[in-house]
Amino acid sequence: MRAAALYSAAGSLLLAALAAAPADGAAGAPATAEARGTAVAAQRAREAGVEFARCDGRDAPRSLECGTVRVPLDYARPDGKQIELTVSRARATHRDPHNSKRKVPRQGALVYNPGGPGASGMYFPMARALPAWQRIAAAYDLVGYAPRGVGRSAPLSCVEPKLFLHAPTESPSHPSEQYKRERIARAKAYARGCAERSGSGLRFYNSLNNARDLDVLRAALGEDRLTYMGASYGTYFGAVYATLFPSHVRRMVLDSAVDPAPQKVWYRANLDQSAAFEDRWADFREWAARHDDVYGLGDTAAKVQDSYDTARGRLAGKAAGGKVGPGQLQNAFLQAGYYDDLWPGRAAALSAYLKGDARALVDLAAPDAGKAAEAENASAVYTAVECNDAPWPTDWKVWDRDNTRLARSAPFETWDNVWMNLPCAYWPAPRQRPLDVRTGPGELPPVLVLAAERDAATPYSGALEMSRRLAGSALVTERDAGTHGVGGGPNRCVNGHLDGYLLEGRVPGRRAACAPRPEPRPEDPASPAAKRPDRDALKGKAS
Repeated sequence: MRAAALYSAAGSLLLAALAAAPADGAAGAPATAEARGTAVAAQRAREAGVEFARCDGRDAPRSLECGTVRVPLDYARPDGKQIELTVSRARATHRDPHNSKRKVPRQGALVYNPGGPGASGMYFPMARALPAWQRIAAAYDLVGYAPRGVGRSAPLSCVEPKLFLHAPTESPSHPSEQYKRERIARAKAYARGCAERSGSGLRFYNSLNNARDLDVLRAALGEDRLTYMGASYGTYFGAVYATLFPSHVRRMVLDSAVDPAPQKVWYRANLDQSAAFEDRWADFREWAARHDDVYGLGDTAAKVQDSYDTARGRLAGKAAGGKVGPGQLQNAFLQAGYYDDLWPGRAAALSAYLKGDARALVDLAAPDAGKAAEAENASAVYTAVECNDAPWPTDWKVWDRDNTRLARSAPFETWDNVWMNLPCAYWPAPRQRPLDVRTGPGELPPVLVLAAERDAATPYSGALEMSRRLAGSALVTERDAGTHGVGGGPNRCVNGHLDGYLLEGRVPGRRAACAPRPEPRPEDPASPAAKRPDRDALKGKAS
């Protein structure tokens, strides 16, 4: 990886020690200050527990409880500044959804992280109302939390939220030199803003500390060993946790796994992601072409691309609703790369716009001012964690060379992914060396890795690398499918493996495969459902 480390020689030695030594001092490794601090914080958290009470908020169901857990900002100084992480819980129901007379014994807490970096898991316990989760919810307290920096958990910010969701914006597939200079200036300003608004504590928002926080949360919940499920970026620091604390793991599910190889974190991972999104964009275009009778976007993938380019050109001339330009269009269709259940709505909105009705496209793609603070916070945490975690190229020529080359074959997402991550080239905080994630035979209970073969956000090669590095792990693949996050979804085969693992500890051998979920059904562009806003994905992020 072409990168320059920005930390001092002394910092380099400390970070090398962190990368080499397990935080719990396993295998005779010398304990670091952070390892000792984690042990101190975990013991204090076990003694304090979590005082759960009814959650704030009108929409919170009665079954959802909330509390806080205190962790050190800097684990090398466990008596120094403390921050509070917000935690949510829904207690195990003990109800067997298939046998109302059977009382299901509790197996402990299942802690979930949805990824990002920058996403909150506070609403995860509400999944117990979904049929696919009810057997798991019978046996486990479902626990979600907001990682450090997210939501109310010592929130990070890099810019005024009201300035964050500016629109309309451009999204050139082949940007001019002038446009590149403008984006470089914006990246530098954003990096400065992160430092100015977050201060000297900015360096402590990273994956190693996210893993340490997870161990403190485990102790606060009264669990001797952790049962954990992470999706997307949550798989990466889950794997970091497994490397640092292998004896603290009970069961672990890594859904849509990030490639944990140190040389991939994070610059090359984003190059891989941009390439994978091109394939996923082709999947969408081929699907739309098969349903040309419904959408009229063209009966080949190339013709669907032409329709998309026509819309982008029109929006460059006049933004839809004053807020939807090429950048907002690209973001809306990037979301379809995450979840194929969004394909019908996206295709319908594009079709309607090309026929003169922009309402559905505006509903889908216009920034929501009410979510500006949440979006800005998520972006700040994403940037801080990825920039802090590893060295990045500091020479723009490296970025320009690599991505100009990649954009020739993968123009859809390449440059927008660059602009998302470019602040890391000018990052003011010290960089870390990524941990060499790996465990040997017998060091860790079997880990269940779930993956979709055509996932773009976390390409399938990452799941293969993750399963190689965690000895004894089992990989379940949803073949010829690309939805990001497969556990607890509509695929009964995948869910069978998930239930068998979490409820009985069963793993399906080294490898198992499931047939893909059905393709989404097309919907009439004139239908009310086609005009309904749907969920967001975090643009350019692992999750």
